[in-house]
Amino acid sequence: MMNLGTFGIYTFDFEHQPAAQVRDSVQELEQRGWRAVWFPEVGGREALTQAGHLLSCTERLHVVNGIAQIWSREAGATHAASVLLADAYPGRHVLGLGFGGKRQGVKPLAAMAGYLDELDALAKESAIPAPQTPARRILAAYGPKMLALARDRSAGAHTYHVNTAHTAQARDILGPDAFLGVEHAVLFEPDPDRARATARAHLHPYLNTPYNIAKFRRLGYTDDEIAHGGSDRLVDDLVFWGDVDTVTDKLRAHVAAGADHVAVQVIGTQPGGSAMPHWRRLGETLLPRQA
Repeated sequence: MMNLGTFGIYTFDFEHQPAAQVRDSVQELEQRGWRAVWFPEVGGREALTQAGHLLSCTERLHVVNGIAQIWSREAGATHAASVLLADAYPGRHVLGLGFGGKRQGVKPLAAMAGYLDELDALAKESAIPAPQTPARRILAAYGPKMLALARDRSAGAHTYHVNTAHTAQARDILGPDAFLGVEHAVLFEPDPDRARATARAHLHPYLNTPYNIAKFRRLGYTDDEIAHGGSDRLVDDLVFWGDVDTVTDKLRAHVAAGADHVAVQVIGTQPGGSAMPHWRRLGETLLPRQA
């Protein structure tokens, strides 16, 4: 089982910041006791190069791709990069793989299984020396079949924009041994109208894409709740807002439901800005209780 601590940081910020600012941020996070930082791949920096930069700037921090899109690089490039990172930074890099992107007529489950087949074949046949500490991978997963694939073909699963009920369902599918990392968005804003307006702006892309709409339906939200920016119930379930105590109590509900690790995404910062003041506040509340 991977031990990333109970809580970590998930951020889009590093897509929009100079490398020196990213370096300073991850070094401060490490100094403050955070054990894991997650970041996506959304058309900005290349995921595995970014992971190497974060690892090179720190000494103990776990760096997790959440996710590296399987369409962004061929399996051979992913294998070579992940093996190098595992060799250079033993036990500190986690390769999170996801379908990502828009591929018409391609089934995510079949595409992911095929990609894993290629990676596994390369691991057996490659001339690249195998690292003493094996490379670790997890899969972005929501539905039961992808969660089962994550259980059977990787160290576990990474979920994104789900409620606590889904965390309990995912744990049942994964069983007791597979890793379950859950991302959750938070906003330190006590005013309901302002909080929900910011949350709806954040959720807008996800409430208007077919895969996410299907996901939200399966989470139990009606079409009326998904339409028009999302109902208050949906918004409040997917973005925890309020003061720091309210937010952190809600985050702990994912742990109670079966998550091994919760990657906290602070929203509301502008591109190029930093959530560091909020990460400091979160650390003061969450880190003393790290497992």
